[in-house]
Order: sequence, then C-alpha cells, then structure tokens
Amino acid sequence: MDNINLVENFSEFKEFKNIDRETMMRIIEDVFHSMLAKKYGEESNFDVIVNIDRGDLEIWHNREIVEDGEVENPNTQIAYSDAIKIEPDFEVGEEVSEQIFLSDFGRREILNVRQALVARVMDYEKDNIYKKYKEKVGEVVTAEVYQIWKKEILLLDDENIELILPKSEQIPSDYFKKGDNIRAVVSKVDMRNNTPVIILSRTSPVFLERLFEQEVPEIYDGLITIKKIVRVPGERAKVAVESYDDRIDPVGACVGMKGSRIHGIVRELRNENIDVINYTTNDSLFIQRALSPAKITSIHLDEENHRADVYMRPDQVSLAIGKGGFNIRLAGQLTGYEIDVYRDTDTDTEDVKLQEFSDEIDQWIIDELINIGCDTAKSVLELDVEELVNRTDLEEETIREVIRILKAEFE
Repeated sequence: MDNINLVENFSEFKEFKNIDRETMMRIIEDVFHSMLAKKYGEESNFDVIVNIDRGDLEIWHNREIVEDGEVENPNTQIAYSDAIKIEPDFEVGEEVSEQIFLSDFGRREILNVRQALVARVMDYEKDNIYKKYKEKVGEVVTAEVYQIWKKEILLLDDENIELILPKSEQIPSDYFKKGDNIRAVVSKVDMRNNTPVIILSRTSPVFLERLFEQEVPEIYDGLITIKKIVRVPGERAKVAVESYDDRIDPVGACVGMKGSRIHGIVRELRNENIDVINYTTNDSLFIQRALSPAKITSIHLDEENHRADVYMRPDQVSLAIGKGGFNIRLAGQLTGYEIDVYRDTDTDTEDVKLQEFSDEIDQWIIDELINIGCDTAKSVLELDVEELVNRTDLEEETIREVIRILKAEFE
C-alpha cells in the first residue's frame, strides 16, 4: 500500500462528502500526527505534507545530528554515522529530515489510519449538517420523499441529507408517495447518538407564517406584520395582521385580488380555511372580528378573568361556533379570551329558523314540521296542537315538548 493510493481514496471521499480542500488536508494531517505520536511517543518533530489535488502524502522525520554514542532520544536525535548515510555532507549540530513511507508502518497501523479518517470525516460531516440546519430552524425547505413509514416519512434534500416528517407533524389529509416533493418548515434539530436528527413540520403555525411571507411581498418587506396565528391543521386557521402603512389594507393585501395570494396557501394546506383578521388592541372589536363570519349584536367583557359573553341573532350562532367548534375555539386562542355565545332574544319581532334548534329537537321531528311548511319557530307556534297532530305523524306529547322549547326562545 503506497502513499498515493491512500490519499486518492480519501480525495474521492472528500468530493462525495463536499468537504473543502483545506479541511480535508487538516483532517488527514491530524490523523497522521496522532498515529505518529502513538508510534514514537511524540510527533512535534514530524512534518506531514498533504496535497489533495495531486494525491501526495509525505511524512518527514526531523532529527538533530549528534556525535556517535551521544544519542539520548532516537526519536529526536540521530548519530553522525547514520546521518551521513542519508547525505554525506551533513555535520554535527545540523538537522536531518528523513522521509518515512507508509510501507514502513504495519498493516494494523494503516487500518487504524483508515478507520480514523473515516470517523473524522463522518464527524465533520455530521457537525456541518447539524450547524447548517440549526440555522434553518423556522425556514421552509423542500425535500423529496424517500421512504414512508407508519409513524414518519423519510425525505432527502438536494444534498441527500436525511430529514424526518413525523405523522404528528403532517396535516391529517396529507397523502404522499415516494418521489413527491414536500414543503415543510424546519421545526427542530437534535443530536442523537452523535447523529443530527432534523424534524420538519407542516402543522406548525410557523409554516403558515412562512407561506404568507412567500406569497405576500408586503409581509416579507415588513410593511405588514403577522401578530398571531392559530390553526387546526387541515381544518381552519385564523391569522391576525397589522399594517404599518395606513395606505395598505392588510387583509386585502394578504388575500389578494380575487383571492389570488391566499389560494396558493390554501392549496398547500389541503384546503384549510384561512380567516385573515385585522388586528386591533380593542379587545371587544378584536373578538368581534375573530368570530367572523358570524355577526354579533352585543358583547360583555370580563377583562380580569379574560371571559367574553357574546350575544348574536340565533341564525348566527352556528356560524360563530363553526364546524366541529373550530371557529369559536380558534377565536378564543387568537384573542386570549374564553368566549361564550348566547342567542340574543331581547326582541320578539325576530323569527328563528327551525333548523337552529337541532341541538334541542331531533332532526327527524324538524324534518316532519318542515314538510308541512313550518320552517321557522313562529310558523309552528301559529298553529294549535290539534292541527299539528293532524298534519304530521307526530305524537301530541312530542308536539307539546316542541312548542315548549320554541316558546322558551321568545321568553
């Protein structure tokens, strides 16, 4: 095994791992100095010269020439009679440099050098990956699906660095197959067993914030600020925005002409409903905006306990609560208030659609009443019990219970 073969081997490895020339030279020098120190007891009087480009590796042993019989340390000194065998012009007191070849070392020592080089290069590479992605935490990256497991997806970036997208960080309706490109935000970077583990997320509010920065130039430029984001991934999100320029409508800028800007974000998030809200320090107004698209008639705040009682027309209650209760839950998270919604029944001039009572009256009973043309509370109350019994297939006891519930709405 000669010098050139060893260095060329790691020169190729260096190119594959994308380690710069100076770093690779330093690693090789350090590894050989360690080997020399182990073999000779010290290495300060050895020179290791590496030229990656040419594949050259030279080791020179530097010793002082002393009189024959006066050699105290053969590692640092050489007898005059031995020195003139190397170069006949040498004199006592001069320094002689003698080249050492890898063939002078044992097979085990060479194997140890190879293993040490591999370990050092791998450690350097791992450290580089860790530092690179530690700086990218909070940034959106694109990577290709390499392997899909039950609890996570393994992805590769354009440098073949492995990234992990756990199931818990995927939008529920996400579906990917091998070869797909995925956009996600770098959530965190850990070192486990001396190996960097890079975790991505598509459910983090930060991911949504970065998507807005990419789609809305005013946010990227700092003219509009995202004050807070809350979301139920894949279902609904609320984004509070504020403009530092009175001429810019923050909500309009984020949505874009005919929704052009927000549509791309919605598609990326698997049709997640996104409400963009104009931020305000007025808590009452902020809660009103957060409950959009529902319209409220009045609100009472308990600022000390962060509770809000919101009153609205009966036909607005279901809008305020939203599908699965997501709208009212997110409004509470966005504003920091615990919100309770009440039907506003201060006036009896308003009628209420029968469907609004679905939480108190069974759907099949409502359907029976709607079939005879009674689709509002007052249209039912205008008829007496006997007529309702005759026109429907409902029992008298059931009808009386329905009437009791409907009358309570207007009391």
